[in-house]
Amino acid sequence: MKIFVTGATGFTGSRVIPILLQNGFEVRCLYRATSDRSLLPQPEIEWALGDVSDTQALSASMRGMDALVNIASLGFGHADSIIASAKAAGVKRALFISTTAIFTQLNADSKSVRMAAETAIQNSGLDFTILRPTMIYGSPRDRNMWRLIRLLRITPIMPIFGDGESLQQPIYVDDVAQAVLRALQTDATIGKSYNIAGKDSLTYNQVIDTVASALGRRVWKLHLPFMPIVRVLQFTERLGLRLPIKSEQVLRLNENKDFSYAEAQRDFGFSPREFEQGIKLELTG
Repeated sequence: MKIFVTGATGFTGSRVIPILLQNGFEVRCLYRATSDRSLLPQPEIEWALGDVSDTQALSASMRGMDALVNIASLGFGHADSIIASAKAAGVKRALFISTTAIFTQLNADSKSVRMAAETAIQNSGLDFTILRPTMIYGSPRDRNMWRLIRLLRITPIMPIFGDGESLQQPIYVDDVAQAVLRALQTDATIGKSYNIAGKDSLTYNQVIDTVASALGRRVWKLHLPFMPIVRVLQFTERLGLRLPIKSEQVLRLNENKDFSYAEAQRDFGFSPREFEQGIKLELTG
């Protein structure tokens, strides 16, 4: 099978491509002139220069392919262009990476865009599968756990906005890659959407303790009331000031983000690893 991939050079994409190649797929990857392709096995990949916003060029790049794997973010409003390009190129099978962030109760800017993207995919007429990972981690390229790791390496005191009891369920990046592979290989996933997550849900306090233990560090948690901090951050944001953390991030930390992956387990054998195992791999990989 010949697979066209968007978002191939990103954190998740760079782990999906090798698995597809190892399993006998031919891969053509979309890239921009500014993309860093150094982490991918370039001799085995066919490259197509372009952008997901250019429907005509994108459809030309997809011609001759059997399936689309869209790892590029759906949060920037390009879903319609990607769908139209696939249909124009005669590509019927398509797998899209979305996110469980669409279930947030917050009025996040990208929520409506992502939800509209999923609706467009579901109404596209494509043989689609949507995978919604929770927070992805697994290497210094991730934007989540690596920040926590760096902080715990330099300070024994960890400020926590709120009580730290909200649930998290981070997913290791290679488990996302395996889910892409298995969903593509399983016809039962066509026309369905799946939440995929780490093996167990943990409180944020437990996440911190697990990372600290993997680092061999002792940590003291400093719990702070989060709503006053949110209000201060919202005020600075209205002033146009940039701070290391946003009000939305603090609110998200105090929102449960645990999800059942039972349907993915049933339909294509999704079997994620424990967070403790994943974080050790991140530290040694």
